[in-house]
Amino acid sequence: MAAKASPIDIFRKKVLERGANSIKGIGRTFRIYDDDGSKNLNFEEFFEGVRDYGLELTEAQAKEVFCEFDKDGSGEVSIDEFLIGLRGDLNAARENLVKQAWKKADRDGSNVFDMNDLKKVYDVSRHPKFQNGDMTKEQIFNEFLKTFEPDEAQRDGKVKYEEFLNYYAGVSASIDNDAYFALMMRNAWKL
Repeated sequence: MAAKASPIDIFRKKVLERGANSIKGIGRTFRIYDDDGSKNLNFEEFFEGVRDYGLELTEAQAKEVFCEFDKDGSGEVSIDEFLIGLRGDLNAARENLVKQAWKKADRDGSNVFDMNDLKKVYDVSRHPKFQNGDMTKEQIFNEFLKTFEPDEAQRDGKVKYEEFLNYYAGVSASIDNDAYFALMMRNAWKL
């Protein structure tokens, strides 16, 4: 007999059904509902965010998920901790690929991936929006860097390893097959 799926597993599945950027998307929604800017959500903010994001959960189901993350019983959950718990950790093989990609990305060894590094590894000339004149090289580079820094308030155009890892952990959460994840990373970063 198969083990019953946990509330977190059910919630994760519903979020991932929304696509590759789904965890980042629900994070953005939760930040909007963080009325006091504390980077924590009470249950009311959490449930409003879940409903606004379009997840069909009853209040009882949402409460069950919320309580899984409210370990100390304070009535609040950290948005960042929630998102990390939701996406899960990378397995060792996937994390190794992300580390290899980081070494290629951080060309100058400064422990920061920025515009200077990006210009050395990312050929914009084949990007469709550059080819049709919709975006400049600079705009495309900026958009690419933004993918690694989801929090606009803290966006500085300098991607740290943790932000890089978090981005790929989110991507990884929506890819079941290790071989496919490896292929995607090898193709994207020429590993």
